[in-house]
Amino acid sequence: MIIVVGSVDGLGENFDRLMKVSLEHVRRSRMEDGCVEHTVQVDCENSLRLRFFERWRDAIALEAHFARPGSRAFAQEVAKLCARPPVMTIHEAEEKSF
Repeated sequence: MIIVVGSVDGLGENFDRLMKVSLEHVRRSRMEDGCVEHTVQVDCENSLRLRFFERWRDAIALEAHFARPGSRAFAQEVAKLCARPPVMTIHEAEEKSF
């Protein structure tokens, strides 16, 4: 399993647009093969920060996601709407049951 965690700090005047394109991206991504979970939330401590959490079946599915035109267009749009460069980390994880 691959886990992606990210955040983006919006600008007040662009935040509604940032939220809209982020929700569109999340909903589109959920339909992709290999997407287990894809969410976006507003940070409770910074109302202009969006936090993303994603789980992908494997690295191949995530690479296919990044290669999609919609994902590239989303990244380009976000770059125009944020106060600083987005942050993203990618983790390989093993699911365990307790």
